[in-house]
Amino acid sequence: MSKNILYSAFALIATFIGMAGIFVLLGAEFVAITQILVYVGGVLILMVFGIMLTNRLSQAKVETEVYNKFFGILISAGLFYILAKAIEMADFANMGWMKNTPSAPSSVSDLGMKIMTDYVLVFEVIGILLLLALIGAVRIAGNTREEGTDAA
Repeated sequence: MSKNILYSAFALIATFIGMAGIFVLLGAEFVAITQILVYVGGVLILMVFGIMLTNRLSQAKVETEVYNKFFGILISAGLFYILAKAIEMADFANMGWMKNTPSAPSSVSDLGMKIMTDYVLVFEVIGILLLLALIGAVRIAGNTREEGTDAA
């Protein structure tokens, strides 16, 4: 845990980039690029700007109580032990996903063809919903002006 929320946002960026690396290792390059573009490039940068541009509470300090940290460490150690035992007992040699079996072809062009043929109605409905969400966000943001500041 960090006392500075900006450091936590940067750590989350590193986590998302690490997840994209795992997707690359699994052979899902398109998902990895989408992970970086959407989460790192969009959502988290928006969070960082929001953190940096809002007013800070300079004098306020948030103190955590000691028993919360103790129980957190205890639960983390227990979960680590359970995961370590599960990995130790796992028989990775006989797992089905570890065998070299031919997989279905998955490329960006196949994905595009599937979206534009089989799922075109769903694609259009999602586009309309996103447009309505954008219009609603603009409407909500436009209502924050004071009534006396309208230009004549």
